[in-house]
Amino acid sequence: MPHGLALALEILTTVLTVAGMGYFLAAMVAARVYLHERRRTMAAFAPGVSVLKSLKGLDPGMMDAFRSQCRQRYAGEFELLFGVSSLNDPAVEAVEKLRAEFPALAIRLVACPRRLGTNGKVSTLVQLAAHARHDFLLINDSDITVSERYLERVMNCFAPKGDAGDKVRVGMVTALYRGRALGTILQGGLWSRVEALGIATDFMPGVLLSKMLEGGLHYGLGSTLAVSREALERSGGLLALVDYLADDYELGTRIASAGYRVELCAEVVETGVPAYDWDGFTDHQLRWARTVRDSRPGGYAGLIFTHGLGWALVNLLTSGVSPLSLWLLGLSFFMRLTQAMTVGTEVLSDHQVLANLWLLPLRDVVAMAVWAAGLTGNTIVWRGERFTLKNGKLAGVGEPC
Repeated sequence: MPHGLALALEILTTVLTVAGMGYFLAAMVAARVYLHERRRTMAAFAPGVSVLKSLKGLDPGMMDAFRSQCRQRYAGEFELLFGVSSLNDPAVEAVEKLRAEFPALAIRLVACPRRLGTNGKVSTLVQLAAHARHDFLLINDSDITVSERYLERVMNCFAPKGDAGDKVRVGMVTALYRGRALGTILQGGLWSRVEALGIATDFMPGVLLSKMLEGGLHYGLGSTLAVSREALERSGGLLALVDYLADDYELGTRIASAGYRVELCAEVVETGVPAYDWDGFTDHQLRWARTVRDSRPGGYAGLIFTHGLGWALVNLLTSGVSPLSLWLLGLSFFMRLTQAMTVGTEVLSDHQVLANLWLLPLRDVVAMAVWAAGLTGNTIVWRGERFTLKNGKLAGVGEPC
């Protein structure tokens, strides 16, 4: 390699390494801000709420997730509505079993056979919403496990504020989440752990930092999408989202654009991360990457500065293992570990993070490669089918994978 090019690469990777350390520091500050904010006292506010779940097949740990949402210590009324596209779906039996276990709860199974767009989940939710009895709707995925105070913490965010100067009402409440890796290391659990580690130490820190820098959230997270009917209608409703892949992001953006506030509640929920083979893992990661690039292209480009540890490793090679590169690598690794533990353990209470920290260098190197691959292409794999993604919408359904 010519000396001039080698020097340029060394300088570039040095700058990116330092920028990455700046990102780690900023993410830690954002985490501290959030920890301070969530200590607020909750008001007594418990309106009726309809929990909507779109089901397709059986997911690992799904019954335990369902049970957690039935064991709510909530002062108000709530109901659980489960939607399936066909009554032959295996999930039907799981819902019937749940109804038998919790006969006192309002649990309904609704057949939602119409396919209104390419996003089957949203098609089901549109049909489910028509059966909901309450003025607040809460949407979350089938594998989301919650605490007994979940509804209390989520719905409290809609409580009218005592400050007369606060004119912006809350239209949506969303929640952070942690991943629970499934499977053993030798049976797909390695990539499950890598993905769960990425959720706790990369994706959630990014959410907290965007909240701090942008003066609040302006999008939703699919782990929890609680909305008032008023805000939902004024934002265009669920029907407008039936062709969007990132329906959670799009719904939050539309509600914010309609003049409502999106709140991040104090609850942290948990989602199961299935055991993957390499192909399944990369398909999932590329779907996330291309979805983020399509939804927030500027933010996606800015992710180049979040790979501090990866750039430190590249800088080590481009500098010929110089003393400065070794010092930068050590400092970057220390700050990366601190950031990972701050968000993973303190904010998310993720008990798997400490046990999986040894995978952090592998996770960060793979994440750099996925980010680079996500810069181009618009094909994603979702639920075993290939789609093209353009302007947030799914199109061109291909052959099953």
